[in-house]
Amino acid sequence: MDAELPSTRPYLIRAMHEWCTDGGFTPDIVVAVDEHVQVPREYVRDGQIVLNVGYEATGGLVLGNDEIRFKARFGGVAREVVVPVDHVIAIYARENGQGMAFPAPEPSAAEDDREPPVPPGSKRPALKRIK
Repeated sequence: MDAELPSTRPYLIRAMHEWCTDGGFTPDIVVAVDEHVQVPREYVRDGQIVLNVGYEATGGLVLGNDEIRFKARFGGVAREVVVPVDHVIAIYARENGQGMAFPAPEPSAAEDDREPPVPPGSKRPALKRIK
């Protein structure tokens, strides 16, 4: 077989999304965030973000084979979200925690040498001598 088989991840994400929706649950995804992910950075914690991908919380939701796209409001501000499918590390029902986990993407060589990003509006910690 010469052609590489497509990843099962996008199919499993769509199946779990459908299962959550049919059961009346809220489908949440956990995303490993790096420079390839378009999400509001101020909501990223420890290099990850949890996103509600239910139809009620998103506009124009597309669960594609390569990426997940939608519009959502964060703090009342409409934002465009684009997540490469290989950056989704879990999808689960918020109400009961049932779902699936996937391996995290391999960090690129450029990411290994970088310092972690500093969230906007925050400063690097600094020690201050008090006498």
